[in-house]
Amino acid sequence: MEMGAAKVWGEAGRWLVIALIQLAKAVLRMFLLIWFKAGIQTSPPIVPLDREAQAQPLDGEHSPGSHEPSYVGKRSNRVVRTLQNSPSLHSRHWGAPQEWEIRQKQQQEELSTPPTPLGLQETIAESLYIARPLLHLLSLGFWGQRSWTPWLLSGVVDMTSLSLLSDRKSLTRRERLELRRRTILLLYYLLRSPFYDRFSEAKILFLLQLLADHVPGVGLVARPLMDYLPSWQKIYFYSWG
Repeated sequence: MEMGAAKVWGEAGRWLVIALIQLAKAVLRMFLLIWFKAGIQTSPPIVPLDREAQAQPLDGEHSPGSHEPSYVGKRSNRVVRTLQNSPSLHSRHWGAPQEWEIRQKQQQEELSTPPTPLGLQETIAESLYIARPLLHLLSLGFWGQRSWTPWLLSGVVDMTSLSLLSDRKSLTRRERLELRRRTILLLYYLLRSPFYDRFSEAKILFLLQLLADHVPGVGLVARPLMDYLPSWQKIYFYSWG
């Protein structure tokens, strides 16, 4: 949508579409946080469907809570499913029965675990994370794209949100993974203007050129990446969205 708006309506239309999308995302996320008590909002927001686990009970041969008859080797202690109790080929898994049952149990618990209730501090931290794109856009409009202020403001808001949430111990596995993902995404600030324009661009392109010239085969990936990186960096939703 951003690139289409830029082609049809120019830069003004592009920034209008960006602002409308970020505003809609922020409003809906705040609605989930305040009204529905959704807690720390993970990405993706819905647990991906494990099709193997869903297909397994359809054969009627065993269910997640059942124990499959199996043979345990006397010397190796290796667990082997008997041929009579093997599922059909399209839904067969190749792990030990106990491992399969443990994994299915973990997935069921993950799906049924409610989000961790947030206190005032955690709610403020999540609100800062949700509002960060809007604050960045407002600062861009006020100080301009070449100013360091939007970059610094966005980074401070992200780090403040993470520091306030890091004190919370009783988080679910998905919520801990989400905080880890947000921490890793801080590396994107190396690819965001104006830091990228003044510091990162020359070093990254020099490193890619060095690898392409001296490491066989790397040039097939590095040279197209060098051509694509400047265009990627100019698209808002690739680097900031």
